[in-house]
Amino acid sequence: MAQVRIIKPEKLTAGFIYSREEDYKTALTKMTEEFGRVDTESGVLQFDKTDYYAPEMGTGLKRRFASFEKLLDPGELAQAKLFTNEIEKEFMSGGGRRINIDPGLLSLAKLILASAKNFSHRVYIGRGIWAEVTLQYHDSDFDTLPWTFPEFCQREHKDFFLKVRAIYDRQLKKRT
Repeated sequence: MAQVRIIKPEKLTAGFIYSREEDYKTALTKMTEEFGRVDTESGVLQFDKTDYYAPEMGTGLKRRFASFEKLLDPGELAQAKLFTNEIEKEFMSGGGRRINIDPGLLSLAKLILASAKNFSHRVYIGRGIWAEVTLQYHDSDFDTLPWTFPEFCQREHKDFFLKVRAIYDRQLKKRT
């Protein structure tokens, strides 16, 4: 019989897609009020690998990532996604969102993203939310999977998550 083990908390990350910098800053502030201080943040990246959000959010979209100092129990990912959905609702304009926020959890082995949309490679985690492994760590780098979003295949995205992983690793070592 397998033994139930104590689960290590994981590193909360969030990806933001937006056009107006002030929307990003306001949404990030709301995230910090809920999840604590940001410990690293990406620079502004162009969101140009897909036009999926263009009908709702327009063109010229930007992408940023942030990670938060506070570690979460992996069972809290669905609640984090519901919280970011509420933030998105605050930024509704003309029936569409002005910002998209995708929370995820990073462990030493993988990056998991939460979604309100089901798909063949996603696992239901409760409360109307699914999760997918988007990147897996192997041989000192993050590998993509067949369903990994094209932008996450870019070197600059992987490098950001390697940086977050290093911060997380230091956090775990301080806990023991």
